[in-house]
Amino acid sequence: MPVIARYAAITVPPLLLLILAGTAWGGFAWVALLWLTLVAAVADKLLEPPSAPEAEEITEPWSDTLSVGLAIGHLLLVISTTGAIASGAVGLWQGVALFLATASFMGQVSHPNAHELIHRSAAPLRALGAAVYTSIGFGHHVSAHRLVHHRNVGTSDDPNTPLPGESFYAYLPRAWHGSFEAGIMAEIDKLERRERGPNHVTNPYWIWLGGAAATLILVTVLGGPFAAVVLLGLAGLTGAQILMSDYIQHYGLQRLILPTGRIEPLAAHHSWNAPKGFSSYLMMNAPAHSEHHLHPDRPYERLDPQADVPTLPFSMPVMAMIALVPGIWHRMMDKRALKVMEAAEARHAAPPQPAPATAAPATSAPATSATAAPHRPAAMPGAMPAAMPAGGTIPAAVTRLPDPRPADLPDDPETMALLAQIRAATS
Repeated sequence: MPVIARYAAITVPPLLLLILAGTAWGGFAWVALLWLTLVAAVADKLLEPPSAPEAEEITEPWSDTLSVGLAIGHLLLVISTTGAIASGAVGLWQGVALFLATASFMGQVSHPNAHELIHRSAAPLRALGAAVYTSIGFGHHVSAHRLVHHRNVGTSDDPNTPLPGESFYAYLPRAWHGSFEAGIMAEIDKLERRERGPNHVTNPYWIWLGGAAATLILVTVLGGPFAAVVLLGLAGLTGAQILMSDYIQHYGLQRLILPTGRIEPLAAHHSWNAPKGFSSYLMMNAPAHSEHHLHPDRPYERLDPQADVPTLPFSMPVMAMIALVPGIWHRMMDKRALKVMEAAEARHAAPPQPAPATAAPATSAPATSATAAPHRPAAMPGAMPAAMPAGGTIPAAVTRLPDPRPADLPDDPETMALLAQIRAATS
C-alpha cells in the first residue's frame, strides 16, 4: 500500500465517523472513540512503525491533499459537533462520546496536521493550518511555534520547553501564557524591523484573536449559546493536548551552554520520539519529533521514525495518560532524561578522536561533535526530584559514551550546585 494511503486509512475514518455522528446518527461517535483509543492501543502493538518512503516513490501532491482534506474536515467538524450537542440531536451519552471523540481527534489528528501545514512554503497551505488553530482559539501557536519554539527549544527562552522536574500541571498554565506572550513579542520584533508599530494591521495576532472570536460567534448563531460553550470546552481540551505534546516530546532535554558561552546547537537528542505502528500514522508522523526539529520543512511522510534517537517507552497517547499522574511520570522519565543529558555531557567532554589515515580532508565539525570542548549544563530554573529509581534507558546512539565525572568540568559554584542536584537525584 502506498505510504500516503496508509496515513489516509488511519486518519480519515474517525473524521468521517465524527461528521456522521453529528449529522446522521450519534452512535457513530462511539465507534470513532473506540478507533482513537482501544483500536489505537491494540494496533500499536501489531503494526510496524512507518518508514520513510524510497526516494523514487512519489508522495506529492497526495501528502498535501490529505492534509488539506483533514483540515477542511476539522472546520466542518467544529460546526457539526457543536451543533449536534447543543441542539440535542444526539442523546446524553452519545453527546458525551461525541464531545470526547472530537476533542481526541482534534488533539491527535487536527493538531499534528495543522502543524504540518504551517511549516509549508505555500501561503495557502500555511493559511489553512492557521485557520485550524484559530478555530479552536489557539492561533497564537502559529507564531510561537515557528518563531520561538523552533529557535529556542531546549532553553529557558522557550516557554514550551518543560523545566526539569516540572509536572504537567505546573507546566500547562506557564506554557499557555508564556507561548502567547512570546509569540506576540516575536511578531512585534518582526514589525519593528520593518519600521511598523506593534498594532499594525499586519500583526497576525489580529487574525488569531479575531478569527477565534468570529468562530465563536458563528457557532453561536448556528447552534445557540450552548454551542459556544461546547466550542470553548473543545478548545480548552485541544489546547491542553497541544501543550501536552510539547511537554512529552521535550521533557528533561536541555541544550547545554558551551565554554564559549554559546548554546549547544540543536541535535537529535533534544527531543523524545515514540515510533509506533498506528499512532504514528494517526498523528501524521509527529512522534518522529527529532527529525522534524532537524528538518522542519520536510513533509511528514519523509521523516524517519526509525532514527537512533531518545525514545519514549510507550506511544504518545499512553505517555499523555501517564503524564497526568506526576508521581508515575517522574519515576518513569526523570532517570531517562538524566541519562540522555549525561551522555550529551560526555560527548562534549570526550577528547578529540584522530581521523583515520584514509579519511577525506576534515571539514569543520558542529559544536555537538566529539571535537567540542567540555561544556556546562544550561542554567534553567527547576531541579530534578530528590529521589528517582534506577533502571532508565539510554538510546543506542549514546550508550557507548563514557560517564562524565565532576573532575572533567569547570569548578564554578553554579555549575557544581547543578551537578550536586543531578547526582543527588540518582544516588
